[in-house]
Amino acid sequence: MGGFVFCRTHVLLLIIGLVFIEANLVHRKFEYKYSFKPPYLAQKDGSVPFWEYGGNAIASAENVRIAPSLRSQKGAIWTKNPINFDNWDVDISFRVTGRGRIGADGLAFWYTQNKGAYDGNVFGSSDQWVGLGLFFDSFDNDNKHNNPYIMAVVNDGTKEFDHAQDGTTQQLAGCLRDFRNKPFPTRARIEYYENTLTVLFHNGMTNSDQDYEMCLRAENVVLPKGGHFGISAATGGLADDHDVNHFLAWSLHKPGQIKTGQTAAGDEQQQKLQQEYQEYQKKLDQQKAEYRKDHPDEKEPEMEDWFESDNQRELRQIFQGQNQIYEIIKELSKKLDEVVGRQERTMSLITQGSGAVVPQGGGAPPPPQGQTPPIASDTIRRHEVDAVFNNQNQILSTAREIRQFILELKTRADAILSNQAKAPTAQVQAMGYDTQALISELRDGLNQVKQGTAQITHKMEQQQQGGACPAPSCISFTAMLMLVAAQLVIFLGYSFYRDSRESQAKKFY
Repeated sequence: MGGFVFCRTHVLLLIIGLVFIEANLVHRKFEYKYSFKPPYLAQKDGSVPFWEYGGNAIASAENVRIAPSLRSQKGAIWTKNPINFDNWDVDISFRVTGRGRIGADGLAFWYTQNKGAYDGNVFGSSDQWVGLGLFFDSFDNDNKHNNPYIMAVVNDGTKEFDHAQDGTTQQLAGCLRDFRNKPFPTRARIEYYENTLTVLFHNGMTNSDQDYEMCLRAENVVLPKGGHFGISAATGGLADDHDVNHFLAWSLHKPGQIKTGQTAAGDEQQQKLQQEYQEYQKKLDQQKAEYRKDHPDEKEPEMEDWFESDNQRELRQIFQGQNQIYEIIKELSKKLDEVVGRQERTMSLITQGSGAVVPQGGGAPPPPQGQTPPIASDTIRRHEVDAVFNNQNQILSTAREIRQFILELKTRADAILSNQAKAPTAQVQAMGYDTQALISELRDGLNQVKQGTAQITHKMEQQQQGGACPAPSCISFTAMLMLVAAQLVIFLGYSFYRDSRESQAKKFY
C-alpha cells in the first residue's frame, strides 16, 4: 500500500514539473498569412494567397520556381503585408538543381524593412537593403573554391553588396554546405529571437526531419520591426532551377507575454495539482506512520537505493560507449574483409587473364647463370595492368568499328535490294534490271554493226570483181570503221547517261 502511494506521489511530482517547464517555454504560433505550402499552393488564377511574386518566378500547385534554369533569369516572391511580431522562426524547403557541375547564381532569404525588386542585382533582389539577407550562393565569383556557401549579411541601406568577393567581407557568419542536386529537398531553419540569429541546415541526403545541423549563430543582431519576408533567386552565364517547396513561419513570444485560454487553463490545473499533491502527502505520512507501528522490525528503504549514483551512471555510460565502439569496429571489420576479398578476386582474375606478362621497359635484370630465378612476390605490376586495360579498350573500339561497318554494308545491301524490287520486272535477280537491259542493247547494236560490216564487205568484193568502183559511192574501210566506232561511243554514252538519271530518280522513292 505504501509503495503504491509512493508511486502516485512521484507521478504527481512529474506532472507538476512538466507543467512548470511548459509555463517557461517560448510560445510558438503558426502564422498562415506569412506562409505557403502545397498542395494548392497557387490558386487557379496563378496567385499565391497573401504573397506576390514577379520577374521570372512561376507559381504552381506544388512549388514556386523562383528562377528557371535559363541564363540571366531573376525572380522573387514577397509577403504583401508587413510582419506584426518581433521574433520569428521560419522553415524553408527548397531544391537547387542543374545539369552542370557548377551552378549559378543562387537563392536568398530576405527580412527587410521594405519589399525589394523582382529583378535586382543581388540574387534577384535590390541592393542597399535594410535588414537581413541570408544567401545560398552556388557560384564562386572570387575563385577561392569555397562554394556553395551559406552566409548572413545585415545591411543598413548604405552598403553595396561586394560581388567580387562573394560578400565574405560583409557577412556576419556563414558555413560551407552543398545544397545542389540532392536526392531530397534541402531545408533551412532560420530563427530570430531576442536579437540572436540562428540558422540550422538540412543537407537533403535523408528524408528525416531530425537531421539538422548548426550552420551559423550570431548575437546582437538588430533588425527593423515590421519588415517583409521574401525569397529571390537569379541565374547568370550558368543556370539552375531554384524551387521553393514551402515557406512556414511562426511567431515567437516570451513566456507570459500572451495570455490565451490554454495558459489560463494551465494555471488553474497547476493550482489544482498542487492542492491534490498536498492532500496526498498528508495521507502518505499517515500511512507511513501506521506501517511503522505494524512492522517495527523492517527498515525503511533509503532514498539512495531508488536513484542511480554518479559512479553507477559513469560506469553505465562507459559501458554503453564501449558497446557502440565495439559494434562500429565489428562493422568496419566486415567491410574491410569484403574489400580485401574483392581485391584478391580482382588480382586473381587479372593474373589469370594476363598470363606471363613481360614488361616492355625496365623490370628486374635476368638472374645469373646457374641460379634459379627468385619467386616474385607480386604476380603483376601496375604498368602491366595498364597495358591489359589499354589492349581491352583497343579491342572494344575495333569491335565497335567493325560492327558499324557491317551495319553500313547491311544498310546499303537493303537499299540495293529495295531498288531492284521496285524495277518494272518486280523480280530480284542476281544482276540488276538496268545492267541486263544495257547488255541486251549493246548485244543488239554489235549484231547490227556486224551485219552492216558483212554487207559492205560483200559489196566491196562484188565491185572489185566488176572492175571499176564508182567514185560517189565508194568509201574507204578505215573511214567506215571510224564512223561505226563514233556511233558506238555515242550510243554507250547515251545509255550510261540515261542509267545515271534513272538511278538518281530512284533515290526519291
